[in-house]
Amino acid sequence: MLKIKRLYLFMLQGFIPMFLMTFCICLFIVLMQFLWRYIDELVGKGLEISVIAELFFYAALTMVPMALPLAILLASLMLFGNLGERFELTAMKSSGISLIKVMSPLIVLISAISIGAFFFQNNVLPKSQVKMWTLLFSMRQKSPELDIPEGVFYDQITGYNLFVEKKNRETGVLYDLMIYNMSSGFNNSNIILADSGKMSFTVDKKHLFLKLWKGESFENLRDQQISRGNVPYRRETFDEKEILIPFDANFNRMDDSGMRNQYVGKNIAELQHTIDSVNVRIDSIGTQYGQQLLEIDYVGIDKYKNYYEQGKMVKAEAPDYKIDKLVDVDSVLRGKNLQERQRIVSYAIERATQSRNEFEFKSYSFADDKKTIIRHEIELQRKFTLSFACLIFFFIGAPLGAIIRKGGIGMPIVISVFLFIFYYIIDNAGYKLARDGRVEVWEGIWASSAVLLPLGIFLTYKAVNDSAVFKPEVYLDWLKKITGRSILRRIEMKEVIMDDVVPSEAVDKLLHLKQSCIGFLSRYPKMQSYYAYWMSGYDKGALSLLSAELESCVEYLGNSDRQLVINKLMDYPVLRSLFFYYPVNNRILSFVIMAVFPIGIAGYLIGTHQQKALKKDIRTIMSVSDEIMNMYEEKSE
Repeated sequence: MLKIKRLYLFMLQGFIPMFLMTFCICLFIVLMQFLWRYIDELVGKGLEISVIAELFFYAALTMVPMALPLAILLASLMLFGNLGERFELTAMKSSGISLIKVMSPLIVLISAISIGAFFFQNNVLPKSQVKMWTLLFSMRQKSPELDIPEGVFYDQITGYNLFVEKKNRETGVLYDLMIYNMSSGFNNSNIILADSGKMSFTVDKKHLFLKLWKGESFENLRDQQISRGNVPYRRETFDEKEILIPFDANFNRMDDSGMRNQYVGKNIAELQHTIDSVNVRIDSIGTQYGQQLLEIDYVGIDKYKNYYEQGKMVKAEAPDYKIDKLVDVDSVLRGKNLQERQRIVSYAIERATQSRNEFEFKSYSFADDKKTIIRHEIELQRKFTLSFACLIFFFIGAPLGAIIRKGGIGMPIVISVFLFIFYYIIDNAGYKLARDGRVEVWEGIWASSAVLLPLGIFLTYKAVNDSAVFKPEVYLDWLKKITGRSILRRIEMKEVIMDDVVPSEAVDKLLHLKQSCIGFLSRYPKMQSYYAYWMSGYDKGALSLLSAELESCVEYLGNSDRQLVINKLMDYPVLRSLFFYYPVNNRILSFVIMAVFPIGIAGYLIGTHQQKALKKDIRTIMSVSDEIMNMYEEKSE
């Protein structure tokens, strides 16, 4: 019997319910987006609840590729954020369990979900997309529910315009009706005015039955006119009149066979088969067009000639024509009169235009076939991107949650939405570039994964090594180091001290550090000259030794149990290894920079300013060392 470790079971029990919850929420959000986008196709059509529910079911299946990666990102971010916030993740690491081992059961689960997502994309999604788009197109074709407003012309009945001044909602009687029948064209319109009327549907709901009382009708008889000057019309007065207007109020479901032949309704095998078939057709048509181009005669010279051999016509390539003397075409044209020149030029332009139009027309079929191939290749690549996106978002969400250590639904939702919007923008931009043929299909479809994959690797590496990623102090120190600004030293008093500080040894270390500072300053008592700066600068090795001695002294005194000593240690500056302390090691390059006077002067001024700041830091080290030595000497007394 397979027994799951308690840690793995704990992680699965925490992730699965959270994943199901976030998936339902994300699916609901994208469904609301779908409803908002196609709300005009559904409202006012009198559709049954079962039809709308069926559309939403297939739309939910179609939206799974958008909701699944977001749900994985949000669930993993919330889970590891909760573990970090409750210090459970810290307890696991202190027990010797690495973050990768903590993530391992979820990695297996997400891998299984990714494999399932691939089969879903290949087998389920094409069928659901066919059903959804077929239903949506059928709803678009359905006539709107008949609800004629008062005082406004109603034009939702094909070929008719109706105006009702007032209507009785209890009895259904309409008052002061005007009916414009333009089903036979505007010039043969028929106008009916009635004091009142009543409207109903036939049993099959394919016709609208109107019963009118006390009115007149005017009919244009243009088709029956005898003379051009007069247009006859017919006027009729009635007490009661019945009209039957074609109006299909039923919901007619379209056949989905046409949609199944589109790229959205095909699996991998069918997509690849279509791509190969269209490529073969393009190659064959291209070969045929190329042969036609070769057979066109230029300046009356045929590329091929036909002759009979043993009673059969044989087509062979004509031999190359050799011209003994070049013909000056311009002189021949100048030898003609103006009328002949115009005729020759017009004939040449007409023939060139005809050839261009002919091959432009032939190129349309190539463009359609290219578009078909691109659409099918995009859909083929998308069968794989969902599975890969699930893995990427997990390796972004889990390490990110372990780093920020914030659970709940506040910070994780903000970060998840930001990352998903970033992913969606790149994915949509790549799709449009691939669709328009501006980039290769695989480049456009995999662009979002290529951008987010390094982010996932970076966050996972930082989380495994407990690196400070979101601490602003780290980036501020780095920025200060680049710009040459001083870095503040941060030291906290230790709760548990393994090696106590011996006052006599501490004083000896501080004295030695002070002597080293004095020795370094004595080597450079004055500001270096222009030549000395570019040829030697400060001694890099001596500065490195002084910096190492300072850090060793600070590390030793950091074990002190006196808060005043700890606070005073933070007054020590950090000795940096800046470029301007010792700018160039190559003598030839130094001479070149010195010769380029504007650059050399600018570098010299900046460098000497940095050297002056370094001397100030070294003097600060000496001053702080004296103060700490006084603390220990007062204590010993």
